[in-house]
Amino acid sequence: MKRLLCFPISVLVLAALSFAQHCATADVATDWPQYRGPGGSGVATGATPPATWNDTQNLKWKMEMPGPGASSPIPVGDKMFVTCWSGYGDGSGGDAARLKRHLVCVDRASGKILWQQAVAAEPNVDRYQDYLQEHGYASSTPASDGQNVYVYLGKAGAVAFDMDGQQLWQVVLGSDSNRKNWGSASSPILFQDKLIINASEEAHAVFALDKKTGKQLWKAEADALENVFGTPMLSGTGADAEILLAVPDELWSLNPDTGKLRWFVDSGLSGNIAPSVVTGDGMIYAFGGFPKLGAIGVRPGGKGDVTKTHVAWSSYNSTYVPTPVFHDGYLYFASDAGFATCMNAKTGELVFKERLPGASASGRGGKPFYAAAVLANGNVYAVSRRNGTFVFAAQPQFKLVAQNQLKDEAQFNGTPAISGKQIFLRSDRYLYCIEAMQ
Repeated sequence: MKRLLCFPISVLVLAALSFAQHCATADVATDWPQYRGPGGSGVATGATPPATWNDTQNLKWKMEMPGPGASSPIPVGDKMFVTCWSGYGDGSGGDAARLKRHLVCVDRASGKILWQQAVAAEPNVDRYQDYLQEHGYASSTPASDGQNVYVYLGKAGAVAFDMDGQQLWQVVLGSDSNRKNWGSASSPILFQDKLIINASEEAHAVFALDKKTGKQLWKAEADALENVFGTPMLSGTGADAEILLAVPDELWSLNPDTGKLRWFVDSGLSGNIAPSVVTGDGMIYAFGGFPKLGAIGVRPGGKGDVTKTHVAWSSYNSTYVPTPVFHDGYLYFASDAGFATCMNAKTGELVFKERLPGASASGRGGKPFYAAAVLANGNVYAVSRRNGTFVFAAQPQFKLVAQNQLKDEAQFNGTPAISGKQIFLRSDRYLYCIEAMQ
């Protein structure tokens, strides 16, 4: 194996959020408490959000944000939490010392801001230039256990707040910068009493912090983490639980109790890894790479190098930034090139690849989609950066259900959140609540 693990035998401790409630009946609004919702699956079980909307149809409320951001909103109970930034790189001026990152708490019913807390900039702010301009300084989605809210703010560190906005602790995890000035992207997750953060840019390390105090419990360093932007994924339960993380050229499985490496495969996905790992039907799927995209399907289990025995398939059909969603034996995503894509999850074969009408390139990198695909009520929701939200059927025959455009010229980078009859969208300017209105 190409040696990328640069840490001692007590290697990574990672985790994922496991507390989320599951709804048994339709239209019961459950929490969406982390990036890509309960368990990080991107699936809103039992939810029935609308498939069509615009500025006059199914728009419950629209709230102007204090600043831009690429993170996802998370509905928790009757509140909504989302991050943004202001003071620098937002059109307000050129002084990096004025940068502030915000955690905003919104009343879910009305869209009114209940409170917001600002965290001051670090001394050595990454300059707002190059690819950092594609997403900015607030790209990590908060995580909540229903009692507190946890955010990762890059070089400003990890910060915990209670549900009323009282800051509990703040811990700086690193001050390095990515050599390509890409900025932070991976979101924090919770596992038992630990807050797990992939501080890829700032420290080339994954940290486990005591969620009550912020005390460092684990630190695992690896040079390869510099180019890892996906959020770690938890798979399995009990003794079979494992943490899955794709890094350049490899896919890792780690024991979440000890942090020790259980198995790995040579993935062939070199360069940058932005999508998170996806699981389904007892399989594991990894996507990404640069400049050559790729995807692999892997059977779990084993010890050490299981490349020859556990890789089920590999494919050049893939995605650079958006994370796919699994449903009923298929993998769905809107690719960076603007195609609605479906792959057979068992074989990796391409089922369909259909250009989405009006999905054109946007931004410096020419990528029309950044947001991960999410699924509810039999439909895939794919938010484009400047051309609305595409909704297509989660079935092996392509069917475009709708293209929903709002009068908002700002870009949409954040993955939507879905709960009950509602879907929450955020642009660089507004936060939206879309609800089926009867």
